[in-house]
Amino acid sequence: MEQIVFGIGITALTGALATVAGSAEDTESNIGSQGDPNSQVQLAPQMGFLHRIFNKAVAGEPPAYGLWCALGAGLAWAFMAMQINAILAIVLGCVLAVFVQGVYATTAYLGRTASLAKFGQPVYVDIIKSMTTVTMAHAFIAIFCTVALCQLINGALGHPFPLPLLALIWGIALGAAGSATGNPYYGKERQYQNQKFGAGVPISASGNIVRYAEAGERNSIDNGFFTHKIGGSASGICFGLIVFLELWRTILFEKIYAGWGAIAVGVLLILIFTVIDRYIEVWARKNYGPYTAAKEAES
Repeated sequence: MEQIVFGIGITALTGALATVAGSAEDTESNIGSQGDPNSQVQLAPQMGFLHRIFNKAVAGEPPAYGLWCALGAGLAWAFMAMQINAILAIVLGCVLAVFVQGVYATTAYLGRTASLAKFGQPVYVDIIKSMTTVTMAHAFIAIFCTVALCQLINGALGHPFPLPLLALIWGIALGAAGSATGNPYYGKERQYQNQKFGAGVPISASGNIVRYAEAGERNSIDNGFFTHKIGGSASGICFGLIVFLELWRTILFEKIYAGWGAIAVGVLLILIFTVIDRYIEVWARKNYGPYTAAKEAES
């Protein structure tokens, strides 16, 4: 019984760390314009719309965060093998991983912007100075929380996978949660605030992102401030629930039928969430209906 209570406590702590990691990851992604919505940022200069958005996407969020979290965990693992305190080792490993993220962000921004030189898109030095440090700060929070929860899973719960492999798996899951949950909010609600709600992105509006803020030209800090309120929070809750429910079912049901009990509970959870998602979708369609240009013109 004590072991179960201890496991549930560790599960709650890892869920809290995952929630913070998910929120920071989505905000870092939106400030850096990394992920699916970035295609419109990349397209904007080609359509004649110059902007001051930090454009650093080279890989999608899942492989990028898989790399950074695995790197931070691998370095922390090496430091711990040198008899360095676990907390200090994780901090040092994540700091070094964030420096790699900063190099990645800088070279990606310069390379992408250079490829748009023939369309007149300039490189803004002040954007590099201000945005890179902000994305590094958010990336550190996301990487540190992910590596810390992996250390708890590995050390406290006795998971057989080594720390770097766990960090690789959960880093990919972290990037996937932020990409699927928070990025649509950044792309549809922020980049295209000039389009009617529900209209999507018409072909004629491709690349015509919103480039002006409440005062002056919009930059990525404005995007991060806006999207963190809902998109970041939703991403954090998403990743936090993934980690919490995954460990919760394992702790409580792994002993039943030689592990098959935990698998059965996992399948049951998927079915429950599928039913809930379907109900919300049907309810939304019945209450709001499809978007049509004619209907919008009448109103």
